[in-house]
Amino acid sequence: MEPVEIPEALIELLRKSEYVAVLTGAGISAESGIPTFREAQTGLWSKFQPEELATPEAFSRNPRLVWEWYTWRRELIAKAEPNPGHYALVEMEKKVPYFTLITQNVDGLHRRAGSGVRFPILELHGNIQRNKCFTENRPVETWEENGEIPPRCPNCGGLIRPDVVWFGEALPEETLSSAYEASRRCEIFFVIGTSGLVHPASSLPYTAAGCGAVIVEINPAATPVSKLARFTLEGHAGIILPALVDEAWMNIDSE
Repeated sequence: MEPVEIPEALIELLRKSEYVAVLTGAGISAESGIPTFREAQTGLWSKFQPEELATPEAFSRNPRLVWEWYTWRRELIAKAEPNPGHYALVEMEKKVPYFTLITQNVDGLHRRAGSGVRFPILELHGNIQRNKCFTENRPVETWEENGEIPPRCPNCGGLIRPDVVWFGEALPEETLSSAYEASRRCEIFFVIGTSGLVHPASSLPYTAAGCGAVIVEINPAATPVSKLARFTLEGHAGIILPALVDEAWMNIDSE
C-alpha cells in the first residue's frame, strides 16, 4: 500500500483546533462491507425499491413485510465490523478539546467502535438497532415475544417499528438542531463518505463554511461539497483517517 500524503497545513490546523465536527455517510460503512441503502436490495428483496418499503404508508399497508425487511437488514449489519476509519474517529474524539460526530448512517458502527464516550453521536437518520412505537413515537426496548410480527408496544398495544427516519418523515428536531449548532461553532468540518446530495445533511457543510470553518472532504470521488473544501483527500476513509490521526497526534505522543 502506498503511503498516504496528508497536507502539513491540515495537520497543523487539526493540532491547534479547539472544535472539530465530522459528518459521515454511507461510504465509511461501505468499507466495512455494509451495502448502501439501494445496493442492499438483493435476493428476495431485489423486486422492491427501498422507497416502497421505507415509508410510514408502506408500514401501514403491510407492517409485517417492512418489519421483515428491517430484520434482514439488521442481520446484514450484524455481520459487519467497524473499520480503521471508524476507529480513527474514536481517537480524534479523544484528542480534540470539543468534538461532534454527525452521521447519516443507521448501522451503529461508530458506537461499536467506541465513539460517543466524551460527546454524544448525532444520528440524523436514527439507528436500525433501536425501535419505537408507531402510534406514540416513543422508544420501546422490550416487549412480549408472542410470535406476532411486528411485535406490539407494551404501553399502548400499537405496532413497533424501527427507530429510523423514513421517506416523508422529518429528522429528529433536537438532533438536527444540535448538528446545525456544531456546524456553526466548529473550526474544522470533515465531510466523509457522503454524496452531499441528501438534504438536510447536505446543507451542514455550507452552514459550517458560512461561519468560517475549514471544510475537509474525504471521499473516493468528487461531490458537490468538493468546491467548498479547502482540503480534498481523495480515497477511502479507512486509509486516510488513520494516517491523518497518526500524523496529527500519534507522532507527537511518541516523541
